[in-house]
Amino acid sequence: MKFASTRLIATDIKSMVSFYEMITGVSAEWLAPVFAKIVTPGANLAIGAAETVALWKENSAEPGANRTAVIEFQVEDIDADYERLKDKVTLVHELKTMPWGNKTFQFRDPEGTAVSLFMPPIEQAGKRLAAQ
Repeated sequence: MKFASTRLIATDIKSMVSFYEMITGVSAEWLAPVFAKIVTPGANLAIGAAETVALWKENSAEPGANRTAVIEFQVEDIDADYERLKDKVTLVHELKTMPWGNKTFQFRDPEGTAVSLFMPPIEQAGKRLAAQ
């Protein structure tokens, strides 16, 4: 089994895709007007328009209602990314070091999902990036 992606459902798909393109620096692949994906080395982030929910079971997903997931991106220079984004996103918390050693900051996407950028301690970062 291969973990393929995390999919977010968006009320305004163009806004969400533009937001994640800004965060990642990666252009989205639009597979349909109602579906796009951001392909990164570690995982894919899929974004579907709210109307795609009807293709499954009605009310099986709801834009802007998620408060359990955090989308995480490992970066090479957390300080540079913090400076680049801190005035462009709604911060949940500023840059800090977590008890497990990752340096991180967290913000919300346009639909309210929590997003974290993080960098493991320097000695671990090289090992993790090399393993990808």
